[in-house]
Amino acid sequence: MTTPRQNQLLALLLKRGQTQVQDIAQELGASLATVRRDLTDLEAQGRVERLHGAAQIASAAREEVAFAARESVNARAKRTIAATAFGAVKPGATVFLDASTTVLQLVRHIIAMDQPIKVFTNSLRVAQELALVSHVDLSLIGGRVREENLSMVGPLACAALNNLWIDQLFLGATAIDNEGTLSSVDADEAAVNATMMARAAETFILADSSKFEKRATHAVTTLREGHRLITDLPPPPAFAAHAKRADISLTIANSADT
Repeated sequence: MTTPRQNQLLALLLKRGQTQVQDIAQELGASLATVRRDLTDLEAQGRVERLHGAAQIASAAREEVAFAARESVNARAKRTIAATAFGAVKPGATVFLDASTTVLQLVRHIIAMDQPIKVFTNSLRVAQELALVSHVDLSLIGGRVREENLSMVGPLACAALNNLWIDQLFLGATAIDNEGTLSSVDADEAAVNATMMARAAETFILADSSKFEKRATHAVTTLREGHRLITDLPPPPAFAAHAKRADISLTIANSADT
């Protein structure tokens, strides 16, 4: 278990790579002794490597640390969005859960529900969380493992999706521009997400407010009538106007649900 300060330290090393201990202390506003204690703890956990007055993320732990760092960003907003999204989950439905950190928060609500549900996912982490949950009929689709978030992507994943009909899709977002276009940093992930959306009767986009007014390299699709967006704060006016014109359902998550 890591402390909030240790999470900050890991995020710093993830961003900068090898960093001097003195620079870490200055960045975090902590004493050298405190930083050294944190590094000792993190080294014992296998998360960092220490070398000659500096530290870096341990190579074997890089993907785990990167995912944990993403999960901790806007964590409260993600929990709020997930709690609101859970209210839309239909018991007995066939749902698809993607590999985003916000959807992972939704998984924890599904674990606690007491009614049967059929879940498909392309996320190894989601599968790990749900594998032994008795009321969940779980299927993991195949494909190439994308190391950044342990998701299954590529032609095999798209082929598997094209054989499914999904009642409800719950999908995170990397970036949403003011015209309602979703985009991803990874071409294979974008293709898989687009295929998911094409196979779903209902699509719920779970996106915290930091994802608006952004574009990534690879377009997924443009939100349209019938798509449902759940976020934590009112979106930028330009996007809100587009959503109204396009008849996109927009829900501001209620923190009281968490």
